[in-house]
Amino acid sequence: MKQDLLDFQSYRSLEFLELYARQVVEGFITGLHKSPYHGFSVEFSEHRIYNPGESTRNIDWKLYGRTDRLYTKRYEEETNLRCRLVLDTSGSMFFPKERIGNTEEPNKILFSSVASMALMNLFRKQRDAVGLNLFGGSELQTDARSTRQHHKAISLELQKVLQSGSDEDQTGNSMSESLHRMAERIHKRSLIILFSDLFELQENEEAVLEAFQHLKYNKHELVIFWTTDHRQELEFDYEGRPYRFVDMESGDVLKLNPNEVREKYLEAMRGFSERLRLKCMQYQIDLVEADVSKGYYPVLQAYLLKRKRMF
Repeated sequence: MKQDLLDFQSYRSLEFLELYARQVVEGFITGLHKSPYHGFSVEFSEHRIYNPGESTRNIDWKLYGRTDRLYTKRYEEETNLRCRLVLDTSGSMFFPKERIGNTEEPNKILFSSVASMALMNLFRKQRDAVGLNLFGGSELQTDARSTRQHHKAISLELQKVLQSGSDEDQTGNSMSESLHRMAERIHKRSLIILFSDLFELQENEEAVLEAFQHLKYNKHELVIFWTTDHRQELEFDYEGRPYRFVDMESGDVLKLNPNEVREKYLEAMRGFSERLRLKCMQYQIDLVEADVSKGYYPVLQAYLLKRKRMF
């Protein structure tokens, strides 16, 4: 294992990430109840007396222990949703590499993994089924389920991604290939939540947009979290001195002074951003900028807003 990666080998490390994700959700829900967004069904609304013959799944056993009477939790939103977390695990998602184990200042892959675990906590509260897809480096497609064991299995897969690092020799299917395959394999309408820096879209725009269209044609809803380190990748905020830039996927090295290319770089990124927004509007895709320095609440809020619009 590489020396510059945090050791995610132990179960204790995974427990820490899961606990951290739960704390993110608890803080978010506390703020939600004090905000105009109060009313999202992230908790049950009331209890009612249990009727014999009903499923025992929603019985509040803690309340039974206090009252010696059976009550069930009645939720505001009884509709179940199928969600699918799709993570780009290509080398560029491990930028900045030195922040792989820093939960306070995460790199893109750690941010995406913790955000996914936080979303799974919301899925659990709303009894939504979730599946996981990985592409780019690690490759995976799971079924969509809502059990705790399934959530634990997904968390373990995310741990493996964090442990894998950004080896240049690690290759996998492209985004377009993976999304086309997913569109063919998923037969029930689902909410697809994609975490990616979309670098592949910049290189192969037509193929990726066709894959987005395929998902929409098959009646899936798509939310794209454009995951970036905004300051470095979009604003190109580097000091005016020589730097050694290394391509995290090919290993190619480029030595230059950022001042020499900043204007052209920013112009190219603005053009890409405008085209991306226009295409997402055209295809009715939700595009959310996920700046790793801005925290996880924008991700959770965007999910709840999307879910509310779907029902």
